[in-house]
Amino acid sequence: MTEIGLVWNPRAGSNRRDPDGAKRLQRQLGDRGIVAAPTSLAELSRVAEDFRKRDIRVLGIAGGDGTNHVTMTGFREVYGDAPLPTLAFLRGGTMNTVADALGVSRGRPEGLLDKLVVRCLAPDLPTQARPTLDIEGKLGFLWGVGVLPAFLQAYYDTGAPSPWTAVKTLSRAVGSALVGGALAKQMTQPIEVALTVDGEALPSRRYMAVAAGTVADLGLGFRPFHLAPSLEDRFHLLSIHASAPQLVAELPRIRRGQPMREGRSTDRGARVAVVRVPGDSMSMMIDGDMFRVPRGEITLRVGPTVRVVDL
Repeated sequence: MTEIGLVWNPRAGSNRRDPDGAKRLQRQLGDRGIVAAPTSLAELSRVAEDFRKRDIRVLGIAGGDGTNHVTMTGFREVYGDAPLPTLAFLRGGTMNTVADALGVSRGRPEGLLDKLVVRCLAPDLPTQARPTLDIEGKLGFLWGVGVLPAFLQAYYDTGAPSPWTAVKTLSRAVGSALVGGALAKQMTQPIEVALTVDGEALPSRRYMAVAAGTVADLGLGFRPFHLAPSLEDRFHLLSIHASAPQLVAELPRIRRGQPMREGRSTDRGARVAVVRVPGDSMSMMIDGDMFRVPRGEITLRVGPTVRVVDL
């Protein structure tokens, strides 16, 4: 058995400015593990096959939220129904929301790798278990349509994604919502979808957002999926039907991890949700990455439960 297999994404966040990072981490690991830096899905698949043959104990991922979900998806395709290795999120990306939600210490991949090596020396590896979301075969922890991808698009359109840029984008959006400005109108265009949740068909209606999470945090300290930490085999499905000014008024409650006031949202635990999109295709977000929802429907399911190292 190889103790640690580490996937380094050379295109993620701060990793892009560190072309020798993978080699340095390999020297740091020594004979305790192996580092791979795939640059395509085909290469990732080959890495997963190699790591499985080596029977790695811990899969370290350096690259942030997007890298986490792409790596989990690629490894699941290789591992099939077999459990994935224990995961270790080593940050390194522009967005590290899931690592924050799971209490992973701040820092660079090198420092977190040192902690991981120490953890692996202990008789019992300290971990926590979380279910994943399976979105048409893609594994992640966070998903959404409506205002969530609209906010992300405005954030990415700045051309300089960073935590500070995210704060400025949110501030602009809040100010625009309070005065009925163009930015808020663009972000909060209602979407008309029909939902079926665990076999129950809900009436089609207009929403500001439909979202799901298996971790509480959505970034910038906001915790809209307050049910998620207590759900072991379900995800928190959130549908928002507030107006833009009402949503702004709810932001303090969301930061405190409290439900929105009655009549502005619906929260429920779910195992399967089918989201039908009767009109044109729309954007969706999976762990900070943007995709298109085709005209038709998309199914969310509870994915495999993974174990994540406490770092």
